[in-house]
Amino acid sequence: MKKVLALSAAMLMASASIATAAQCTNDTWKKVMSRGKMVVGVKADYKPWGFRDESGNLVGMEIDMAKAAADAMGVEVELVPVQSSNRMQFLEQGKIDLMIATMSDRPDRRKIVGIVQPNYYTSGTNVMSPKALGLTKWEDLRDKPVCGKQGAFYNKIVTERYGAKVIAFTGNAEAKQALRDKKCIAWVYDDSSIGSDLSSGNWDDFEMPLSSEDDNPWGLAVPLAEKDCVFGNFMSGLSYNWLQNGQLIEWEKKWGIKATSFLADKKERFKDWLDK
Repeated sequence: MKKVLALSAAMLMASASIATAAQCTNDTWKKVMSRGKMVVGVKADYKPWGFRDESGNLVGMEIDMAKAAADAMGVEVELVPVQSSNRMQFLEQGKIDLMIATMSDRPDRRKIVGIVQPNYYTSGTNVMSPKALGLTKWEDLRDKPVCGKQGAFYNKIVTERYGAKVIAFTGNAEAKQALRDKKCIAWVYDDSSIGSDLSSGNWDDFEMPLSSEDDNPWGLAVPLAEKDCVFGNFMSGLSYNWLQNGQLIEWEKKWGIKATSFLADKKERFKDWLDK
C-alpha cells in the first residue's frame, strides 16, 4: 500500500513540478517526509470533532482524519491542540504542518492559509432551545435573550438579522449551562455541534427547531505557499477520496454526528459513473 502511495506522491510531485516548478519549494512536504512525522493542528475542545477522552487522549472525527492523512503519507502523526484564535498563526509560523480544526472556508482566510478543495464538511447557524418553548421561526428570537460564545460570528447574525439580545459567554460549556439555568431562551451556534449534543442523550428536553442558515463549508489547510504544490495536491486528493468512497460518512457515524446532506450529496456527485 505504501508503495502505491509513494508512487502516487511521486506522480503528484512530477505533476506539480511541471505546473509550478518555479514557484514550489515543497518545504513542508520535504520536512514531513524527511523526519517521518507530520504535525497536525486539531481541536481539543470541540466534541466530537476533536476532544480529550477520559484518559486525556485526543480523539474525534478530525483526529481520525489527521491519522489517516499521516498514514497515507507513510509517516507518524503528532497532534497539537489549537484554538480558533491561533490555528492559522500556527500554520503560518510552521508550528504545525497541516490544520484540520473545524475551520470554515472563507475568502479572507484563503489569503492566509492554503485551504484545499474539495471541502470536507459544512455547517450552518442554528439554535438549541427547550422543546417546551415551541420555537418555530427565527423571528421568535426577537428581543429575547439568546446565549452565545464570545467571538462567534453567529452572535452577529441573530443580533442584526433577528433582533435577539445575545448574552456572550467565554465558552460553549458556560453558554449551554446558562441555557439550562434559563438565563436565555436558546443557545446559538453551529448546527453540527448542536445536532451532536442532541444525539448525546443529555439534552432530551431540548431541540433544534429552526432551519439552518448561512451554510458554510469547512476546509483543511496546508501552508499557503504549498496549496498548489505537492502537499496541497496530495491533501486535495485525500479529501476527494474521503468524499467519494464514503469514508467521511463512516467517520460521521462512528462519532455519533447527525447525518448531513452535504456528505451524501458529495458522495453521489463524485461516484464512479459505472456504479449503478
